[in-house]
Amino acid sequence: MSVEAGQARFPSKYDRLITAAKTVPPVPTVVVHPCDETSLRGAIDSAQAGIIKPVLVGPVQKIRDAADKSRLDINGLEIVDARHSDDAAARGVELIHAAKGEMLMKGGLHTDELMRAVTAKIGGLRTDRRISHVFVMDVPAYAETIFVTDAAINIFPDLAAKRDIIQNAIDLYNQTGFGKSPRVAILSAVETVTAMIPSTIEAAALCKMAERGQITGGLIDGPLAFDNAIDVEAARIKGIKSEVAGRAQILVVPDLEAGNMLAKNLAYFAKADGAGIVLGARVPIVLTSRADTARARMASCAIGSLYAHARRQHAPTVAA
Repeated sequence: MSVEAGQARFPSKYDRLITAAKTVPPVPTVVVHPCDETSLRGAIDSAQAGIIKPVLVGPVQKIRDAADKSRLDINGLEIVDARHSDDAAARGVELIHAAKGEMLMKGGLHTDELMRAVTAKIGGLRTDRRISHVFVMDVPAYAETIFVTDAAINIFPDLAAKRDIIQNAIDLYNQTGFGKSPRVAILSAVETVTAMIPSTIEAAALCKMAERGQITGGLIDGPLAFDNAIDVEAARIKGIKSEVAGRAQILVVPDLEAGNMLAKNLAYFAKADGAGIVLGARVPIVLTSRADTARARMASCAIGSLYAHARRQHAPTVAA
């Protein structure tokens, strides 16, 4: 049922997110190849809101032309020259290594161009954690902010990758002011374990991993079908007794294809906004799309800023 058909519309979660980001210092952010109005405006709007402090990386003349054409003021912003989009991605990663930024932001280039530089075995931004993507979704008819993961990076994640995907999302939730110990639903087509559907077996294994301390910081249950993950009545009818069922805050999908379809269904049927962020690298990476609203772009910067600030606060100190 649509919001217009009678469901309650809950207050904007993104407004609270953006407000929270304005209370912490602006995060130095390397913006890669902002050579079009959409990506350049997203960076400038977030800078003017006091959320980020951008360093623009790309062909200088193209960036200036885009600013002039769109009547955007980039005076006072640092611009680092790069020959083209691939070079801009490489230069952006170099700037992170040089401590010129605490966050990376995608501009007007393809995601795979940026991620090639990020995931490079030599000179990239890999850590011992699997890199994954989270959509932070503001669904008007749902009381909770919903995390959907992974819908953009890992195509067919195995059990070890899913462990990191879940831990990345839990860490993001716990460290950015949403609360503590989020309710995590591991989705499948059904809520019972069956050998005919491998994702149900993986869900059960992941729950056992959480019991044994291999995943921490959240309440995890699965397999759960989408309806009984987010609807209390659907869970009751199925006889599911769980702290997660019906009230999930993080939705873990079986694979990228399922996640991408779920996120787009929420966006186009439920009119949800989706802020995108990549985790598991040395710094958070803001991924935006040309289809994003201005509010979703700023929310992406806000969630990245809050996470970068939390990481800074929890960074280990070096003894003198």
